[in-house]
Amino acid sequence: MKIKIKKDDLLDIYTIMTRIRKFEEKAADFYKKALIKGSLHLYIGEEAIAATVCKLLNKDDYISSTHRGHGHIIAKGAKPDKAFAELLGKQTGYCKGRGGSMHISDLDTGILGANGIVGGGIPTAVGAGLSSKILSNKKVSVVFFGDGAANQGTFHESINLAALWQLPVIFVCENNHFGMTVPITESTREEDIYLRARGYGLPGYKIDGNDVIAIYKIASTAIENARNGKGPSLLECKTYRWSGHWEGDSCFYREEAELEKWVKKCPIKRLEKILAGEYGISKTELERIGLMIDAEINQAADFALKSPYPDPKDLLEDIFYNSNKH
Repeated sequence: MKIKIKKDDLLDIYTIMTRIRKFEEKAADFYKKALIKGSLHLYIGEEAIAATVCKLLNKDDYISSTHRGHGHIIAKGAKPDKAFAELLGKQTGYCKGRGGSMHISDLDTGILGANGIVGGGIPTAVGAGLSSKILSNKKVSVVFFGDGAANQGTFHESINLAALWQLPVIFVCENNHFGMTVPITESTREEDIYLRARGYGLPGYKIDGNDVIAIYKIASTAIENARNGKGPSLLECKTYRWSGHWEGDSCFYREEAELEKWVKKCPIKRLEKILAGEYGISKTELERIGLMIDAEINQAADFALKSPYPDPKDLLEDIFYNSNKH
């Protein structure tokens, strides 16, 4: 069945992708100025995956994320101002400045948390999926993870249980071809992660992770199936991170020509061509969206910069401890 995606839906995805890209660029600028608390892992080049998948979710659906999670949380509805504040360790951040870049969460929008542990978010998503099945609330749980995490025990244990219990979980592998500095060719015998779905008796799909249309068509089916009790799916989105594993990574392990090849496949530019060619969206309209996001990101960054740091006297707030022993 051929799916014709509505123009407004594609414009929304384009706007989300642009928001993610500009958020990450500003975050990189903060890092260079030594304003980020902790390390920073950018999502630039992979925006199509989170933007498209999360566009298909409801506000009360769940996502769990990775150390490279800014794109996921923004796509799910996190506000850039509170997200920037969290990166800068400010009191006004989503976790009052205590989570930082790799541990942002917001239960109000179904964001169960970014995660600094490789593969750590996978069991969390399956737990959320189990709760949805028990409560019969039709909520879907999506977990984003990298190709490196697909070799963790958490992946195999979690996907096995999700398949066995037919849980409403979508496993989205963002295969950007590197686990830190190790290329997938040196870590994984079979480079197509989606083929592992066969071993667990669930659908597996290989997708061009820089192609919004391809992601939309497959993710919409997977999400609909999960919501209607037909169980989980594994989506492998082939993509590439433009930056290093983290800001400060020299990228000694990859060729410049390889990066240039993927930059030419920029997911935002590809969607711009589709919007202009098939949907008649003018260059002026796309530029207007860009300027709108520029203003939004600048305002959000200003909010974070002007926000206060947490008061040391609140150090133990929100932390459980036995007061009788202290």
